[in-house]
Amino acid sequence: MLTYILSFLTLSDQKEASLVSQAWYCAAQNALRETNVQYNIPVSSASLPAIKSLGLRGVTCVSLTNLDDSPASHEVLECVAYHLGPHLQSLCLSGGSPSEAAFVALILGCPALRILDLSGCNSLFTSGMLLAQPETAQRVQQVLSGLCELNLAGLWDLTDLSFNRLSSCAPSLERLSLAYCHLTFELGPAWGSLGPQDSSPSQLSFHNLLRFVKERAGRLHALDLSGTGLLPEALQALGQVAGLQLQELSLHGCQDLSTEAVAALCRLQSGLISLDLGGCSGLADGALVAISRGLGHLQRLSLRKLQRLTDAGCTALGGLQELQSLDLAECCLVSGWGLAQALGSGHRAPAPLASLSLAYCASLKDASVLSLISVLSPSLRVLDLSSCVALTNRTLQAICAYLTHLSVLRLAWCKELREWGLLGLGEPSEEPTQEPQLHQELEHQASGPKEPPQPQGPSLLMLRALQELDLTACSKLTDASLAKVLRFPQLRQLSLSLLPALTDKGLVAVAKGCPSLEDLVLSHCSLLSDEGWAQAASSWPRLRHLNLSSCSQLTEQTLDTIGQACKQLRMLDVSMCPGISMAAIRHFQAQLPQVACIQSRFVGGADLTLTL
Repeated sequence: MLTYILSFLTLSDQKEASLVSQAWYCAAQNALRETNVQYNIPVSSASLPAIKSLGLRGVTCVSLTNLDDSPASHEVLECVAYHLGPHLQSLCLSGGSPSEAAFVALILGCPALRILDLSGCNSLFTSGMLLAQPETAQRVQQVLSGLCELNLAGLWDLTDLSFNRLSSCAPSLERLSLAYCHLTFELGPAWGSLGPQDSSPSQLSFHNLLRFVKERAGRLHALDLSGTGLLPEALQALGQVAGLQLQELSLHGCQDLSTEAVAALCRLQSGLISLDLGGCSGLADGALVAISRGLGHLQRLSLRKLQRLTDAGCTALGGLQELQSLDLAECCLVSGWGLAQALGSGHRAPAPLASLSLAYCASLKDASVLSLISVLSPSLRVLDLSSCVALTNRTLQAICAYLTHLSVLRLAWCKELREWGLLGLGEPSEEPTQEPQLHQELEHQASGPKEPPQPQGPSLLMLRALQELDLTACSKLTDASLAKVLRFPQLRQLSLSLLPALTDKGLVAVAKGCPSLEDLVLSHCSLLSDEGWAQAASSWPRLRHLNLSSCSQLTEQTLDTIGQACKQLRMLDVSMCPGISMAAIRHFQAQLPQVACIQSRFVGGADLTLTL
């Protein structure tokens, strides 16, 4: 029963609940195991006891960090294979540098693997001899017979031969990523007609990939070729593969793709539910029209940084009735009117959007966003309007009135937001002295015994489900208003960077109002001092990531305070804090060795950054 109850809590709440008693600890571990939580294990001798403990609990998903070819890494890999291997289903070695022998030994100890992430593990492919021995390849194939997902992103040394050897050991692959691998293209009718004997030992070629896709067409349903420079002819050749029914395709950053190639893809692969065309700068409105006509079941669409996309193209989005996630960030010609027209047109209910990003869309104005907000589905949970610099309090109050179920709200660099907008108060008159008077009244109310006046309109407090809030560089906000509206017990992530008026009083108020914070960014808040942190730190025992860079008044006293109160901290950025020395950071890390500290300062005119 406890396991069932705890399964409804967030990950951090489950961790806190596990501290109640032995029974609650066991129940929390069961709940974590049922949700397939990934455990990040630093590769060092100090992790050996934890690995043995995780093995006893039957953990199925792990990521190994700081992996290299040292004796300590070999010892950790052996321990993982022995204690975790028999029931491990997901293994991430991203960015590691294991030896080929150590990798093979680890894989042979993991017979239940379904997900393997080797992104950035170039050391495995440098020699070109991985799995070159037939006996070794046969043993690995027996172990990886159930592998469904393989991530080979960022492997610049990957060749046709090494890819074929590894992929032949995984006959059940359904998902493959070759993002940012160096893929070569040889134009001509011979694409896909060449056999394995023509595989290159020195490059990764598209014709070899196409042959693989043809062989696995009946099973393969997710492909990531982002950053590979995919050509229009190559995309059409992929779409035409007989029996291929892709559900997910990512082509982020493939700048040579054409609208015609995307249109052909939509006709040939009409079952797609997820498509990422972000950064494909050659695409324009016609691509979005083709997507709307051909991909009626699309649920996730990213068109980030398509700078030729306009509102006329966005009107076609009305045909995507199952769309749940839409990313139009950095589409500088999109003003929001076309999207509002698409979502509000017709007699059908609007698409059940849960996530919408319009970040860096400089053409957005209050009027278009207000029109858009009024037709957005109440299912919306994530809204990103970062760097939409023309937006004002009218937009903020509309969000608070209509989108009360939001869990993520990003308003970074919306510099026109003011205190009365956050508070839900009426707009002050245009007299130049009015706003300072408002600030003084708020200050008086914050320190006096009287209750603050009731808001005349929707305030930020109406977004009770918020878990992430970004107010970076909303420079007209002060701690007087923030202290009144930042009262979110469930808030996990908060950024108040570049708020020049934020003081210790505001810091303490935020600490009391948002006690569940795990990620906090306060960089360039130059009025914060040691005294403020002495009062605030005890309210944040769950902090894991903390950015205090360029907080010029802080000293090593703040480090001592954080070290005593924030035992779960994993990352601390104190770069450009002149009052904090390297000696103080080393002393801090002696207390909390699990914390990665970032420190930088100007040395001889240059910015020197160190991560300890």
